[in-house]
Amino acid sequence: MQVTYYGHSCFSVTVNGKHLLFDPFIRPNELAKNIDVKKIKADYILISHGHEDHTADAVELAKLTGAITISNYEIYNWLLKQGVKGCHPMNTGGKWMFDFGKVKCVTAEHSSSLPDGTYGGNPMGFIIESSEGNFYYSGDTALTYDMKLIGEYRKLDLAFLPIGDNFTMGIENAILASSFINCPHIIGMHYDTFGFIKIDHKEATDKFQRAGKKLTLFNIGETINYEFKTTLSKA
Repeated sequence: MQVTYYGHSCFSVTVNGKHLLFDPFIRPNELAKNIDVKKIKADYILISHGHEDHTADAVELAKLTGAITISNYEIYNWLLKQGVKGCHPMNTGGKWMFDFGKVKCVTAEHSSSLPDGTYGGNPMGFIIESSEGNFYYSGDTALTYDMKLIGEYRKLDLAFLPIGDNFTMGIENAILASSFINCPHIIGMHYDTFGFIKIDHKEATDKFQRAGKKLTLFNIGETINYEFKTTLSKA
């Protein structure tokens, strides 16, 4: 499994030879100015909710790459109206087997509207299970007790959690979330992009370490390879 960070909450995860791109927000992000959007590979684009800082480059990249876009039904319809083809609608609680592995949609506690102001449906997180590893991409969310369910019926190797506070949970709640989902290795997201969500990197990683957990903060453009072996669940 290979993970590349494109800033804010946008990650590419390569699983079984397929490139999964999450919440593409690159060009409007000044911190990601050195990323060439046209060079980004995507076989699938997963959109957790409709806010512009998660959808800004979605339409262009979907058309450029021909990727299948996975989102909730409201965003699915919005994408179709933008001329995006190959969309796959899902919703909270549903799962689907793709050629790279299984996607399960779970609750995210947040708000959602699309860039044109229309209703963006319910926010979601995604649990990805594959022969190369299992991970949870939470999207923007508060800490919720529902996360305990994830820890009870999924074995996770990694989890992507927001840590910037103000709009989402912050460091302390992310540490609790890590315990709820029973995953000690967290990749931080949704931080530093705006003044409201700037964090102290050392303080954040130290707090995780004192809690017996690991927080990884990627540099924008950085790629890390992970090796896991796992099996798919039935739920």
